[in-house]
Amino acid sequence: MIDYQNDPQLDGKYLGTITQDFVKVAETLKEAAYQIKVRKISDHPIFIFCPQAQPLGQLLIGKEEWKEPLKWHISLSFLAEFKERQIIDEEGAALFKQNYKDIEEFACLFVIEKDFTNFIFLPYPEEE
Repeated sequence: MIDYQNDPQLDGKYLGTITQDFVKVAETLKEAAYQIKVRKISDHPIFIFCPQAQPLGQLLIGKEEWKEPLKWHISLSFLAEFKERQIIDEEGAALFKQNYKDIEEFACLFVIEKDFTNFIFLPYPEEE
């Protein structure tokens, strides 16, 4: 079962590298989520963080292609794709929607790593 909250099993190894990359790309992710919502593409954008290229979603930021090297490839997907690929069933989709956070404040990440695969919600850095 996929957990829809920040998972305590997400140890410092993952959280540290995810956060380092997230801070670098947060404005781009926030703008992408906003555009997806206002264009009525989806109310539930999901950013997939994976150290290797993978077939889920559409590559948004390649880890070697950003202004500075990243540790994670970042792809963009939606709840609908997760349902189509049967990663989330109908019951899981309802739970996902209940736990989904405001896209203006949080990014929904789906982290795919050999020891950890789950959703986490990270707050966007405060604008200065």
